Amino acid sequence: MELTYTDAQRAFRDEVRSWMRDNVPATPLPSFDASREGFEAHRAWEAKLNEGRWGMVTWPDAYGGRGLDLIRWLIFEEEYYGARAPLRVNQNGIFLLGPTLMEFGTEQQKARYLPRMATGEEIWAQAWSEPQAGSDLAAVRAKARREGDEYVLSGHKIWSSRAVYADMAFGLFRTDPDSERHHGLSLILFPLDAPGVTRQAIHQINGEHGFAELFLDEVRVPAENILGAEGQGWKICMATAGFERGLMLRSPARYQVAVRALVALAQSRGDDLDPVLRARVAEAAMGAEAYALSIYSTASRLMAGGRIGAEASTNKIFWSELDIALHRTALDILGDRAELHPGASAAPDAGNWLDGYLFSLAGPIYAGTNEIQRNIIAERMLGMPRK
Repeated sequence: MELTYTDAQRAFRDEVRSWMRDNVPATPLPSFDASREGFEAHRAWEAKLNEGRWGMVTWPDAYGGRGLDLIRWLIFEEEYYGARAPLRVNQNGIFLLGPTLMEFGTEQQKARYLPRMATGEEIWAQAWSEPQAGSDLAAVRAKARREGDEYVLSGHKIWSSRAVYADMAFGLFRTDPDSERHHGLSLILFPLDAPGVTRQAIHQINGEHGFAELFLDEVRVPAENILGAEGQGWKICMATAGFERGLMLRSPARYQVAVRALVALAQSRGDDLDPVLRARVAEAAMGAEAYALSIYSTASRLMAGGRIGAEASTNKIFWSELDIALHRTALDILGDRAELHPGASAAPDAGNWLDGYLFSLAGPIYAGTNEIQRNIIAERMLGMPRK
């Protein structure tokens, strides 16, 4: 495809770049997974973004956005990552639940939740996985029982991202007790400070806690908190997964910026860089560019009325494996010094490559394991039999 920009799009890029230059914190914010302090610092950044109406530029103005198309969102992301702006603590809300609300939510739900998402007033966690239902989401056992104007939630969720400090969660529950697999499931929104909700932080190897277990004991929420119709949860979650795997969660800018850093690292070695490593750098650069063009194509198709389908699984596999290869190449260029702390005197160029590599290893697992994605591609795109 040929990627060209209009004068209006180039002017928008200049506007984003100017605002980021004036507002991105000079010092990186503390991690939002390490402490309440870091989490609240990122919440304040979300509010700052909202002041410039940058919370989610594709949303209507009434919900805190600018009503812009997906191409401008991609431009915004390129400038955002290029400015080294803070990571989005509310990514579960703005990138996953937000687009899902746009498609399936009532007008009341949109008015209630989207503006608070845009300001960072409400930070969201995703409560899908369970100890018995990780990659196999259809095996969810958590239940939601209808009692009058309320749902009563019971069950156990795990690997709920941002749930340690988040305000709200969107969870998948079995509303038909006699149902099996993907039938009888519903998506329900619930506050994490409601009576009956117990959070237990999951400590990662780096000491941070980006995830939590959630224990739900007869948690009561208004029946209006259901998203879509009862029993429609699987369909809605697959739409959310499409945003997660195929478009919103991992914008191309993330990898384009990383590749620029990788190229700079390789160039710092001059002619001494092993030709094999030089080829791997070129391969990573081509991969990042190919992914960007693919996402621009997807965005154009959606703007023309198309939908994200099973092909989102190919995107998910591509970006997760690209991330690993990119970081592994950086570590191989650094050699022994790759394992040093970034602040060590002997590692002036080590940066955060090691941390980035360790995080990249989770890519083939979250948003649906790559093994599951390959099954989806085989069955739904290629029409291959299950056995």
